[in-house]
Amino acid sequence: MVDVGKWPIFTLLSPQEIASIRKACVFGTSANEAIYITHNDEVFVFGLNCSNCLGTGDNQSTIVPKKLEALCGKKISSLSYGSGPHVVLSTEDGEVYAWGHNGYSQLGNGTTNQGITPVQICTNLLIKKVVEVACGSHHSMALSFDGDLYAWGYNNCGQVGSGSTANQPTPRRVSNCLQGKMVVGIACGQTSSMAVVNNGEVYGWGYNGNGQLGLGNNGNQLTPCRVAALHGVCILQIACGYAHTLALTDEGLLYAWGANTYGQLGTGNKSNQLSPVQIMMEKERVVEIAACHSAHTSAAKTQSGQVYMWGQCRGQSVVLPHLTHFACTDDVFACFATPAVMWRLLSVEHEDFLTVAESLKKEFDSPETSDLKFRVDGKYIHVHKAVLKIRCEHFRTMFQSYWNEDMKEVIEIDQFSYPVYRAFLEYLYTDSVDLPPEDAIGLLDLATSYCENRLKKLCQHIIKRGITVENAFSLLSAAVRYDAEDLEEFCFKFCVNHLTEVTQTAAFWQMDGPLLKEFIAKASKCGAFKN
Repeated sequence: MVDVGKWPIFTLLSPQEIASIRKACVFGTSANEAIYITHNDEVFVFGLNCSNCLGTGDNQSTIVPKKLEALCGKKISSLSYGSGPHVVLSTEDGEVYAWGHNGYSQLGNGTTNQGITPVQICTNLLIKKVVEVACGSHHSMALSFDGDLYAWGYNNCGQVGSGSTANQPTPRRVSNCLQGKMVVGIACGQTSSMAVVNNGEVYGWGYNGNGQLGLGNNGNQLTPCRVAALHGVCILQIACGYAHTLALTDEGLLYAWGANTYGQLGTGNKSNQLSPVQIMMEKERVVEIAACHSAHTSAAKTQSGQVYMWGQCRGQSVVLPHLTHFACTDDVFACFATPAVMWRLLSVEHEDFLTVAESLKKEFDSPETSDLKFRVDGKYIHVHKAVLKIRCEHFRTMFQSYWNEDMKEVIEIDQFSYPVYRAFLEYLYTDSVDLPPEDAIGLLDLATSYCENRLKKLCQHIIKRGITVENAFSLLSAAVRYDAEDLEEFCFKFCVNHLTEVTQTAAFWQMDGPLLKEFIAKASKCGAFKN
């Protein structure tokens, strides 16, 4: 599962709010605005609210999430943003909503009035089921279920694809070379547009000063023009950065072209490319590419799950794809893009895949898969012999002589309590302990008996964290009994510092005579009984 907490703005939310998020998008010139959708399809926004891009009906910034009632229950499926800023989204029903900056009619409502709340775009899209939206800096596009493409907004470089440079106030179908073709994917650079059709061809139009259209020249295009250099390959996915483009083929090959000031093409240098060049040739099959028009950063994910990044990464120019330790391309933008925006509407739903650690944790005390039971205080704990043998020397020795022979299916434990022994076995599956300090004393005893030194340290930490006036002498006694010198010193200092209170507790007078004498002698030596 993707962790939205990697984006700094989400640290404003409580754990409960974070847990409610199903989809999210961070945008804004400083990644200072966010929208998220909850598991019950409520929509919330928070952040700076530049140009009313939060859609709350006012121009006030907010660090407390505000609900967008107009979008609640709409089941948002695609969302994009411009740097104006403006926001455009589509729902599962195919409706399109927009709000924010509208100086160039990028909201598609026929006016240049700022959109202070989400408003459905009706002109030309009302009878269409839109499945994907994309935004450049001040223009917008929408792709319908039947493969028609619509564009509107700022058109100074031809990015709307209408054949002129006049701004387009309402959605207009992009035709010309796309006439009769079914578009299956779209992407926007700052002032350029790209489309993939169902036979794998790629088309580009708009600004081409850096070669971002891949046409072999740097002349602007007022209508869609096919990227001829990609003839013979079938493109499945297209992604646009600020002024560069990435394309992924059906065979997992990756091509890049356009601006390369920061190494965002991954070619090993900073020279612009007017035509597509293949990169990552020595790597395994690529399955996903990522870029967004707000940044000069590129990312890709391979078939085995390796994630690479290149381009502008935290101000540094990375000119070749660099292998990261991330699990998804989204994390590249959270941690290294400038600004740290999201390149797509991010889904944070749980995935079916579990790591080894997660799988082990899930199977602890599972009757369905276990092959051994412990009975403690009349209760059963279900475990797996292989896990115990791998994780613990005590069990490794126990099982050594009869590992493959007939072994008891139930092992009786009478020297430790059920909570203590269960916590110990769970620790072997999870590497963590969750016990009150009083039970941690018993676990400390077990850890000492089984020579589990790391567990011993964990128990001591729990005890230190949970020490109180009431339990201080009991914990001190346990520390002495289990030869935990560090813990003994800690408990002793606590008792001395709270001497008046702890000497009034029953535990103090119930302490073993020799231990009580030793404590009084040691405390007197420190001057604790002067008064």
